[in-house]
Amino acid sequence: MNNGFWSKLNKPIFAMAPMADVTDAPYRYIIAKYGKPDVMFTEFVSADGLCSTGRENLMKYLYYNEIERPIVIQLFGSNPENFRKAAELAQALKFDGIDINMGCPVKAVIKTGSGAALINTPELAKDIIQATKDGAGPLPVSVKTRIGYNSIAMDKWMGQLLETKLSTITLHLRTKKEMSLVGAHWDTVDVAVRLAKGTQTLILANGDLKDLEHADQMIEETGVDGVMMARAIFGFPWLFDRSRTRQNVTVEERLTAMIEHSTLYERIFEKKKNFAVMIKHLRAYASGFNGAKELRVMMERVTSTEEVINQIEIFKNTYQTTFNALS
Repeated sequence: MNNGFWSKLNKPIFAMAPMADVTDAPYRYIIAKYGKPDVMFTEFVSADGLCSTGRENLMKYLYYNEIERPIVIQLFGSNPENFRKAAELAQALKFDGIDINMGCPVKAVIKTGSGAALINTPELAKDIIQATKDGAGPLPVSVKTRIGYNSIAMDKWMGQLLETKLSTITLHLRTKKEMSLVGAHWDTVDVAVRLAKGTQTLILANGDLKDLEHADQMIEETGVDGVMMARAIFGFPWLFDRSRTRQNVTVEERLTAMIEHSTLYERIFEKKKNFAVMIKHLRAYASGFNGAKELRVMMERVTSTEEVINQIEIFKNTYQTTFNALS
């Protein structure tokens, strides 16, 4: 079994979840700068697309900076041969690992037999894993999945995945049917921990983690090798820095991060992605202080970093007394 960089990480492992149009290259850089996790993942990218004439359009999702290492590319699809070719590309681009998405519940992905649909086609899932390993060379291969499709099927699904000798399995502790509409089933993860015992496959868990203190608690209670955190990172790139909390990050620091993030977004994507994608980030930064609601409104229609800077100056002038007090 090839565990690559995973075997060099200290336990428990703290990973940042891949999220479409959230954990792109600019935001990963900001996170790595302000509160770097042990492992970072790209947004998920289509293995089929990387093997088509549209590859060039997808390359923007594969940008990364050395500060992000170890950085893992996440792929989705249903064609084993395309996974092999995409894994070869991952080698060429010098990623540290390859992760296969077997958990996405979005209808458009499911219709292609990809994402969580692979839970229902375990033999195809195994073929995809093997093909990815064939193309990965020295890169470790991992899977992020769910605990079942329409119902919890941890024993069966985990057993099938463990047969493939993956470096790591990350479990989003909900079924495909549940989407994110119910609480994460942390009471089920002990099954995965038990089944993986004695193997070299690491088990990470994901779902509803609020902060590092909460993550520490769940690691202690369940015995997992680590956790993957998702929504808690949104608007708070300091999440993985134990010295920072939402209470001790100042307004000045938030505003500085907003400008830096916007600047990076424009520099990296150079009109390859619409600036509108940044708005949800900018609004997420504006939280937890007096005037935050007004700042969120101010950020709703910005179309460039220049406009972001202008709006922040207006905000500072309008809320000068509050701003000085909170910074």
